[in-house]
Amino acid sequence: MQCAEVLRVQAFFDGEVDAVSAADIERHVEHCAECRALLKDLETVRIVLRRDTGYVQAPPALRAQIMRTLDEEDSRPREDSRPREDSRPRVLTARPRRLRPFWAGALGGAGGTAIAAALALFLLVPRLTNPLPDQLVNAHVRSLMPAHLIDVVSTDKHTVKPWFAGHADVSPVVADFELQGYRLIGGRVDYLDHQRSAVVVYQHGAHVINVFSWADNHGALPDNMTRGGYHLAFWRAGDLTYCAVSDTGWDELSGLVRLLRE
Repeated sequence: MQCAEVLRVQAFFDGEVDAVSAADIERHVEHCAECRALLKDLETVRIVLRRDTGYVQAPPALRAQIMRTLDEEDSRPREDSRPREDSRPRVLTARPRRLRPFWAGALGGAGGTAIAAALALFLLVPRLTNPLPDQLVNAHVRSLMPAHLIDVVSTDKHTVKPWFAGHADVSPVVADFELQGYRLIGGRVDYLDHQRSAVVVYQHGAHVINVFSWADNHGALPDNMTRGGYHLAFWRAGDLTYCAVSDTGWDELSGLVRLLRE
C-alpha cells in the first residue's frame, strides 16, 4: 500500500509547504524508505530535465504583435450593451442562420482579449520571474534531511577546497570563522543553474548556513530576500555568484557574508 504522505512529500520537494510542515515531513522521511526513494527519484528527474531540456523563448516579433493586439483592444470604444427603448412595434422575420466556426467568436471582442492576455502571460512571465531563489531554498531544505548536508566532512579549509576541484564546476572561497562564531563543517555539491554548484556549509549556533557558489556573471543579481522563512543573501566575487541561505537572523547571516567578502 502506498504511503499516505506521498502527496505531502511531493509538495515538500516542490517547496510548497511552510517551515513547520517541512520539518514534520523531514522527520517522516527519516523512517519511511518509500518516501526517501520518492525524493531521490524526483531529484533525479529534476536533474535530467535541467541538464537536457533547453529554454525556448518566443520570437520578439510574436511578443510585439501580442502587445499591439492588447493595446488596440484597450483603445477600442466600447459599445453600450444596454437595451434601447423603442415604442415602435417589432416585426419578427425569419432570417437564415449564418453558421460560423466556434473560434470566430472566441477570437473577437472579449474572447480575443482574454486569449491575447493569456498568450502574453505565458510568453512574458518567464522573463519577469526568476526561479533561482526557489531552487536555492529547495536545495537548502533538502540538505537538512539526514545524510544530505555534507559530502566532505571537515573543519579544515585545506581539505574542503581541494575536494571541490574534482567534484564541482567552480572553486569557491573557503574559510573557517570559528572564532567569529561561524564554524566550517564541510562542503557538498548541488546541481544548480545547469552546473555543479559548490556549497560550503557553516554552523552558527543551532543554525546551518549553506553558501552556494556558481559561475554566472551575465545576469542581474537578485536582491536579498526571504522565502518560506529562509533568508537569501546574494553577492558576486570575481566570476562567481554566491548566495548564503539560512533560517538564522539577518544580522547573523550578514555577518558571515561580510567575513567571506573580506
